[in-house]
Amino acid sequence: METQPGIAIIGAGLTGLTAAWYLKKNGLTATIFERSGRAGGVIKTFHENGFVYEAGPNTGVLGNPEALELMEDLHPECRIEIADNAAKARWIWKGDRWEPLPSGLISAIKTPLFSLGDKLRILAEPFRKKGTNPDETLAQLVQRRLGKSFLQYAVDPFILGIYAGDPDYLVTKYALPKLYNLEQNYGSFIRGSMKKAKEPKSERDKKATREIFSIQGGLQNLIDALVKKTQEMPLLLNCGKITVEPLSDGRFKVETENGQSGVFKTVISTVGAHALNELIPFAFDENLANICCLRYAKVAQVSLGFKKWDGIPLKSFGGLVPFEEHRDILGALFISSFLKNRAPEGGALMSVFLGGLRRPEIAVLPDNEILAIVEREITSMMKLKEFHPDLVKIHHYDHAIPQYGPESGARLKTIREIEEKHPGLILAGNIRDGIGMADRIKQGRTIAEEIAAHLN
Repeated sequence: METQPGIAIIGAGLTGLTAAWYLKKNGLTATIFERSGRAGGVIKTFHENGFVYEAGPNTGVLGNPEALELMEDLHPECRIEIADNAAKARWIWKGDRWEPLPSGLISAIKTPLFSLGDKLRILAEPFRKKGTNPDETLAQLVQRRLGKSFLQYAVDPFILGIYAGDPDYLVTKYALPKLYNLEQNYGSFIRGSMKKAKEPKSERDKKATREIFSIQGGLQNLIDALVKKTQEMPLLLNCGKITVEPLSDGRFKVETENGQSGVFKTVISTVGAHALNELIPFAFDENLANICCLRYAKVAQVSLGFKKWDGIPLKSFGGLVPFEEHRDILGALFISSFLKNRAPEGGALMSVFLGGLRRPEIAVLPDNEILAIVEREITSMMKLKEFHPDLVKIHHYDHAIPQYGPESGARLKTIREIEEKHPGLILAGNIRDGIGMADRIKQGRTIAEEIAAHLN
């Protein structure tokens, strides 16, 4: 099937579908190629036995205006759900119990999570010199400014919750650019946070509330709304292997394993780093290895549903387990505590995560061994009398979360060089610009609007 010259989007995940929608809003169209049999990437919602659970991400953060604006565009087909106040509480495991993560300076001084010496370091943080190494790891930065216990019991579990990663590997400039810029622009995390809070914000900026969000009925409704809004665009599913070849006239030929093909002036790739060798083999000699070497954390996600919950009250967003504690889970989200209608009344739904960058061997264990670990850990940590969940679903992800480590500078440089050498080819997705849902939405919209500005 020959498609008309224009714009091709490789990948029908959140980035690709967002780009398609904003192309449409700007009067343009695209052909979307998806190797699998459905749109949405890893986003998928299941309704079963009275529970509503997710495969892939469970929530997002309103970290930029673009995220909320997309929900406004898709309303009423897609209705945003802001997490209940319980989401503001976070638990950290230390010793034999959960401790609340401090939410401010006073609670940071009182908490048993940090040593006395590091509490004093926190008070002195505004007076330390800012760092000069742009490739400083997150662990180096935090120990320099706040101390070892703050790294172990605040930042490390935070990183496990976001990246399933290792603060000794992640480079702050790329993995947490807002934190990096606080020190660089203001000289201090505390002083920078206080000054930014006082800076005037436009009405649009105020949409970036940092609130936790999902979609009423599950994140699948976000994907379904995007597919419906862009239904005039060809969405080619079950493509299998997809390859892109540059032509002598400056356009690109896109071919699929099932025989579909087309010639396009612009190609937007949203695939992961591990798939680029197959997608753009012509770039193999153009330092493509600098992109393909991007590390991914392996993660197993276990959805547990209880129609009657008899453990400790789950009045929290979730609990995170520092690597220092040597437990076999990364943590758990207490989904039904902050999202409505996710479990029967009096019951509970949680997502338990295992593996990560430092324990990849756990993520690939057989399901029966995964479940045995979860039973042992959840029964103990949540003080359950017995472990008899009414729902158990296990998902494994070999390429769950990219890790923005020391190779990030070379990766971003190579992306720019390949795009400059092949105008019209755009390498997007989570290989750059962040890993969260809001990051994916912003990137997809930005790319679409840049293309529209160039063509119109």
